[in-house]
Amino acid sequence: MTQVYTEGFAEYVLVEYRWVIVISLLLPMSFLWKIWSAVRNYVVFKLNSAPKMHDKKVKKVQRQIKDWLAGDRQTKLCTSRPGWQTMSFRQPIYKKTFTNIDINLVDVLEVDTKNLTVRCEPLVTMGQLSKTLEPLGLALPVVPELDQLTVGGLVMGTGVETSSHIYGLFQHICQQYELVLADGSVVTCSKNENPDLFYAVPWSYGTLGFLTSVVISLVPAKKFVRLEYHPFTSLSELSTRFKQESLKEKPHGFIEALLFGKETGVVMTGDMVDELGTDGKMNPIGKWYSEWFFKQVMRHLNKFQQGNRNTVVEYIPLRHYYHRHTRSLFWELQDIISFGNNPIFRYLFGWLMPPEVSLLKLTQPEAVGKLYDRAHVIQDMLVPIDRLESAINCFHKEFEVYPIWLCSFKVFNVPGQLRVSSGDWQMFVDIGVYGVPKAKGFETVPSTRRVEEFVIKNAGFQMLYADTYTTSQEFRQMFDHTLYDKLRNSLSHCKEAFPEIYEKVNRSVRK
Repeated sequence: MTQVYTEGFAEYVLVEYRWVIVISLLLPMSFLWKIWSAVRNYVVFKLNSAPKMHDKKVKKVQRQIKDWLAGDRQTKLCTSRPGWQTMSFRQPIYKKTFTNIDINLVDVLEVDTKNLTVRCEPLVTMGQLSKTLEPLGLALPVVPELDQLTVGGLVMGTGVETSSHIYGLFQHICQQYELVLADGSVVTCSKNENPDLFYAVPWSYGTLGFLTSVVISLVPAKKFVRLEYHPFTSLSELSTRFKQESLKEKPHGFIEALLFGKETGVVMTGDMVDELGTDGKMNPIGKWYSEWFFKQVMRHLNKFQQGNRNTVVEYIPLRHYYHRHTRSLFWELQDIISFGNNPIFRYLFGWLMPPEVSLLKLTQPEAVGKLYDRAHVIQDMLVPIDRLESAINCFHKEFEVYPIWLCSFKVFNVPGQLRVSSGDWQMFVDIGVYGVPKAKGFETVPSTRRVEEFVIKNAGFQMLYADTYTTSQEFRQMFDHTLYDKLRNSLSHCKEAFPEIYEKVNRSVRK
């Protein structure tokens, strides 16, 4: 009885006073982890030891697979990375019954300043890469938002950012993949070498082989982003402006929109610059004491609604811009630390933010998971940009979660799982919905199923990190498996070693 009471009390504290645990335990732990990671990555990169060790680490992966091949092969293969370390809200159940392959591939291997490429291992994070490239005056063409997103996750899943209307998804800036296949062999693939495998790897979720390195394109970087804020109080007008900016022949370098209600939001357009102009102020949004970025955007909307119709221009340091939603995890932290944007908290504890998502997941009690099941939505749905208004109406009816993140991106007409209707490319929009639904009659499964049905009918896609309630048949209707099936049938031991994508992402295999 005492044990039950103690466990119940501990769970109550974790649910009702989770912010206490976050501030007293998780933030200090996260801070120490960040310091260790930064020092370790800097030393390894400066000593140039990562390239020397890479082949040894790859051979270790090969040995583990060959051991599996020599055994009874009764289990499938997956990485040993714990589910709580990933950025997905859910933890995979299948890892408990699969053979776990240890993959310690966490380093930047080479920056080629002449050919503008970087070669890195799959567990390198966006924060790690942007920090490495900044002193060299270089950047990735597409820098997915959150610091802890990994290269491997963005390749095997997907990644999008506010420059994607020009460059496409993260997979489209990748030039070469190195993988260890189910037969233990190491292969490289590119548009010219093993092209079928190259185009099939993105969105494959680790079901074709183990990714061991990636060569990614780079672009010259400038010091600042000149950002313009364009508020709207009409969904139709906002949608029209967002589409026009995205489809311009010579568009701005960065395009993003935040919706704060069904009819209200802000379209932001930006470009890299080296000098501060006289038409706007400097805004270092990445400082520890800075107001959360989405709150700053909301202030511009409020001023607009109060009659101030002047276009606001700000100059933001480039790396601050790239990671502008990191400290508040978009707006998810407001549900965990409700006072996290309070000026006093920011000045005292802002330098500790954000807590590591992995630690949040690791300390999440079952009751919080159940609460998220009932009353929380974390989804990114990708639809053709000409369906934007109807998609927002659907999301409002089924979820009514705000803010909503809008980010346009090109899907190029190349082999793989994503289809385009015609031409060399088609413009889509990522509709990111993260928060507590207020829609009348919201029920997690039926409401999400209706949104998934809308996305399928409108030739869209669902990001694989999110809860997927589609059937296997619907999933195949959403994604083109033609090339994927061809590879799984032709690669030695592939179907024996790896499940299909759907078997790793549907809701029944995640808790």
